[in-house]
Amino acid sequence: MKIDLTDTTASKINKALVEGRRAIGTPAVGMVLTMVIVTDEENAYDAIKAAEEASHEHPSRTLVVIKRHARLRDRTTSRLDAEVRVGSEAGAGETVVLRTYGEVSDHAGSVVLPLLLPDAPVVVWWPVDAPEAPAKDSLGTLAQRRITDLYAVDNPLEVLDTRARTYAPGDTDLAWTRLTPWRSMLAAALDQARVKVTSAAVEAEADNPSAELLARWLEARLHVKVDRVVSEGPVVTAVRLGTDEGEIVIDRPEGPLATLTLPGQPSRTLALKVRPTSELIAEELRRLDADEMYAIALTGEAPKENA
Repeated sequence: MKIDLTDTTASKINKALVEGRRAIGTPAVGMVLTMVIVTDEENAYDAIKAAEEASHEHPSRTLVVIKRHARLRDRTTSRLDAEVRVGSEAGAGETVVLRTYGEVSDHAGSVVLPLLLPDAPVVVWWPVDAPEAPAKDSLGTLAQRRITDLYAVDNPLEVLDTRARTYAPGDTDLAWTRLTPWRSMLAAALDQARVKVTSAAVEAEADNPSAELLARWLEARLHVKVDRVVSEGPVVTAVRLGTDEGEIVIDRPEGPLATLTLPGQPSRTLALKVRPTSELIAEELRRLDADEMYAIALTGEAPKENA
């Protein structure tokens, strides 16, 4: 069910949500968090679709903030339009698409605040155009978890260094989330081999932010210098860990399968697919505390308690 509201207010949107739930016989209980997506019109469809798919694992109220530019003659117009979706139109929760015009766009936090689920955690996701310091953004200050994506920027390694300077507990990035299967396999391989790593290399396409985060994480955890090797991709293609007994190698040149090689053991084929955005978001929503491993990979040190 969809309800369109033009030149509306937060109270009218809340009323529409109640009316929509009554019309389809769905209660508000069961939603575990509020997901705020800040995006543009071009990327809104894909972001909403990913959030709705993730909502089957984490039922949530999804608030989509799209800042629109008024026409030149209407540049002083200040308006809020909304599209309320409930039932099958909104996954396992409910979705409100907010389009802001004029001065309202500069006060998105005030627009969103009355629409948050009471006593529920808040997650903010910027699929594109994330602020330089997410924790200081007007919407970021409302959230326990703030999700960005270095794959959506033109100079990911430069932005990565900026994120390191502005990091606050609760920040995370989908470039890091994409590495979960790699990190799990590497940890399992080291548990099996039980050898001291003396050198390391990460192979990936040029300027890949996931590869840089993986290299920084390995340096922090293994206390060895990690070489960055440029490959044809796509994304991360191999990790090589040198030991006195031989190399530990995870190699995935292309496709969903990787080869794991341990010293003195036959090679094994493992599943290591590139996961869709909906799976990445669902993973991030499973934990809402600070991701210390991301902080270590990003900054090279664990976050301070009162940072």
